[in-house]
Amino acid sequence: MKRVVVSVALALTMATAGEQFAMSDADRAMYEEMLENNPADIFVEEGGEIFEEELGGEAALAKFLGIKENELPKYIAGFPRYIEKLGNVVGVDQVLQAMMVEQGKEKIKLKDAKMFSLLAYVKSLANDEQFNIDINANAHMKASYALGEKTFMTARGGRGLSCNSCHSKDIVGMVLRTQPLPDLGEAGAGATWPAYRMTKSSLRTLQRRFQGCMKNALLAVLPIGSKEMVGLELYISKLAQDKQKAIAIPGLKR
Repeated sequence: MKRVVVSVALALTMATAGEQFAMSDADRAMYEEMLENNPADIFVEEGGEIFEEELGGEAALAKFLGIKENELPKYIAGFPRYIEKLGNVVGVDQVLQAMMVEQGKEKIKLKDAKMFSLLAYVKSLANDEQFNIDINANAHMKASYALGEKTFMTARGGRGLSCNSCHSKDIVGMVLRTQPLPDLGEAGAGATWPAYRMTKSSLRTLQRRFQGCMKNALLAVLPIGSKEMVGLELYISKLAQDKQKAIAIPGLKR
């Protein structure tokens, strides 16, 4: 544990007003402009077209989930969740994959940009809703949340870091690689992905962002859709729920 603390401390400096900035003035101006015209809106629109034309739209999704169509926004706000017909706690993207299989269509990979667009559109149906995740709903949800918390807290890899190494209460507010480290709950991380990343010029999902962090920290990169990744998304989404952050997709990130 000491090695973790020391390695993080060497990489971090305390952010003070006017001393450190996460963006250059030019990048900040670009960010402000993009807040009004988020490039991700194009991908969300594309996802909506794919959803309607290839999967049958909201009516088909509601039928697959066994709910009424007008219940979709609140239901989507409960993901990741246990779906009995799939036998697992899953994300919305995995539900979309299962729909493809049921309809006899070729399954789009979870890491595919096309799936990112689909996921962004479907999750945006829950915009302005509060998360309503119930981690005590059943044994499956309890186990997934516990696995997500363990994945977040466990130090591993070449630098002996964990997700918590950069997002614990003791570290939040410090600067790493010019970026102030956020409280993930207060920042509403679980409620604002998929998002457009300025540095990547593309739409990314929360689990894809997890992979980027793992790679930078020299951790073994977990596959999108793995039980650990779904659990991690559940854990992060619950943090946003606890801070009463409304869902707002697509997000915009540096």
